[in-house]
Amino acid sequence: MSVTITPRVIASHNGLAGAERTYAELLAGARPVEACVRGVTLIEDDPLEHSVGIGGIPNEEGVVQLDAAVMDGTLHRGAGVAALEGIRNPAQVALKLLEQTHRVLLVGEGAQKFALANGFPTENLLTDKARRIWMHWKRTRSNIDDWKHPEQVDDDVAEWFRTQYTGASGYGKVGTVHVAAIDATGQMGCCTSTSGHSFKLAGRVGDSPILGAGLFADSEAGTCGSIGHGEANLENCSSFACVEMMRGGMSPEAAGMKMLERIARITRPEQKDDQGRPKFNLWLFLLAPDGRYAGVTMWGPKTYALVDADGARLLPCRALFTR
Repeated sequence: MSVTITPRVIASHNGLAGAERTYAELLAGARPVEACVRGVTLIEDDPLEHSVGIGGIPNEEGVVQLDAAVMDGTLHRGAGVAALEGIRNPAQVALKLLEQTHRVLLVGEGAQKFALANGFPTENLLTDKARRIWMHWKRTRSNIDDWKHPEQVDDDVAEWFRTQYTGASGYGKVGTVHVAAIDATGQMGCCTSTSGHSFKLAGRVGDSPILGAGLFADSEAGTCGSIGHGEANLENCSSFACVEMMRGGMSPEAAGMKMLERIARITRPEQKDDQGRPKFNLWLFLLAPDGRYAGVTMWGPKTYALVDADGARLLPCRALFTR
């Protein structure tokens, strides 16, 4: 007997508009992975969203390097690109890699050459605001280099540092967008895109383009994607582990919380506060084959996005710790 699945899209809090587009694409008949990429593209194209695409915060050398990945849960195939320069839509490039080749990951110059071969134009991704943010960081990060501290700070730059960056802990605020979807037939797909940690080491690659770390999809078991401190996901294969826990019968929320508890327990000492809790944050967004869903976070209160027949909304994440 066939089971009717309610089409549903889950996303990071900054992906609400992208989730709405993804949902519309699903209803129009797009495959979930294609729909997710079209939704993420909307966020990558927004110069005011400093976590992805054009306007992303650059690395320590002032260069915007982008990472993205896609995964089709029915085909059980995925692909990613990392440290991609000059191409604003790495999610689209990752989808081309999935569709056109047998490879899973391209990086740096190779990823850019592949994008150029597919007709993607190059452009300067460093917007004026992102450049001013980077320059302020350069001038204020040290008292023993050549730079003088600025006498005045632009209001929009000061606001970004006040609300989006907490460099004192060593884990400055990060930016990533994740979108996952299930259609009426039970097919699942997901996509993650990022400009990575603010002012990261040149060439640094986080979890977002790595299958099993930043995202994973299996239409028989579920999907999981993440934003936050990518190294924690890389060291724990968080998304794959969560999907496997759902495969074993755990609910999305239970699987996500178990993963956060595991990461918190084994976090290295220098990454913990004086109460033994991780200094960094980590969000997980989970979707089960029967349509159940959850958003969980290491530190709350935080929200995540959901779109289905009941409309688009932001919902509270279940938090392991609350500030």
